[in-house]
Amino acid sequence: MKTFITILTSVFIFSINAQEFSGKAIYKTSSKSSIKFEENQKGITDKMQKELETRLQKMNQKTFFLEFDKNTSIYKEEEKLNAPNPKAAKGGVFIMSYGGSGNGSVYYKNIKEKRYVNQTEIMGKRFLVKDKLEDIKWELSTETKNIGNYTCYKATFSKKVEKMHMSLANGDAKEVKEKEIIVTTAWYTTQIPLNNGPDDYQGLPGLILEINDGKRMIVCTEIILNPSKKITIVEPKKGKVVNQKKFDEIQDKKSKEMLEKFKSRRGVDLGNGMNIKIGG
Repeated sequence: MKTFITILTSVFIFSINAQEFSGKAIYKTSSKSSIKFEENQKGITDKMQKELETRLQKMNQKTFFLEFDKNTSIYKEEEKLNAPNPKAAKGGVFIMSYGGSGNGSVYYKNIKEKRYVNQTEIMGKRFLVKDKLEDIKWELSTETKNIGNYTCYKATFSKKVEKMHMSLANGDAKEVKEKEIIVTTAWYTTQIPLNNGPDDYQGLPGLILEINDGKRMIVCTEIILNPSKKITIVEPKKGKVVNQKKFDEIQDKKSKEMLEKFKSRRGVDLGNGMNIKIGG
């Protein structure tokens, strides 16, 4: 992906130890869908599946902002109005939403104290997820590439995770869980010696400008250092306080409830607040 990073600062190489230091990085994200249809699926034409893939791809293209100072940061999605759900013609496919984190989520990191606070929602209920930052075991490489005007170095880490895929066979939705090893590749620049990055990524000797875990791509397109308008990082405070493990349990429970609900309506839950509806 070709990117252009605009440098809006009078000092290109700067000291991270300066008394006043802050900035803003803009990231574009895209991800692949895990929805799968059985061959010769009743009611699903090639045209409908292509339409669905196009809509999902568009929905997964988002813009996020990382506002940061030396020790803390806020990562959040660009605010925009939610478009109304389109109605599908008889026999068509449309995607409906039942809630989820949406563009109201705020992910706060305190690098110095090695903790995070994620203010997010599940079906309209707000949560404040508080926990420790993951100690990512990065493997550093000497391989480099340019992203905009920055020289970036490659780093990777591997992690075994349990992935849940959705399938639809003869109108019945089912979950398929399987364990797999995910290899995440990061590109960071020591020209901005900040131990931070987009989303929950951190722990490298420079700001992370690109992340690729095989299914999701996050790419920085613009960086503003020490802007004229002061950036103030405020830790989110609203929501029911839970740790990450408890939040995952609640999210899993709600997802299963919605899956059962939409099964009866010939729908398929995609997670993250999205659902596929088959037919009119």
